[in-house]
Amino acid sequence: MNVSRYFILAGAVYLIIGVCFGIYMASAAKYSFAPVHAHINLLGFTLMTVFGILYRVFPETGLSRLARIHFWLHLGGTVVMLTMLYLLFAGHIRNSAMFPIAPISEAAILLGIVLYAYNVLTNLK
Repeated sequence: MNVSRYFILAGAVYLIIGVCFGIYMASAAKYSFAPVHAHINLLGFTLMTVFGILYRVFPETGLSRLARIHFWLHLGGTVVMLTMLYLLFAGHIRNSAMFPIAPISEAAILLGIVLYAYNVLTNLK
């Protein structure tokens, strides 16, 4: 598995989703979805692209098992969190219904980022 490639590809998909979602928000004047839009762009496009580029620039970090775990934690956590945020801001669920799923997805993203930092500290020479 080429972690760098997968992060960059996922980032490109999130860029398309983020732009389309922004167009939808503007055309429907549903600006209450701005936090969802921001998370799509930041967690999806920006972070995934940055991780992909960094794993490409420093290939020794992308070869570790930690990099693969990081990818799946970040991807899975982001998909779940974005879904929950959309449902919340669309009024389909209440804030109380986000527990425990949203905190678990947030923890997955955080754990992935911690693994990334550990990977960089131990494998970057």
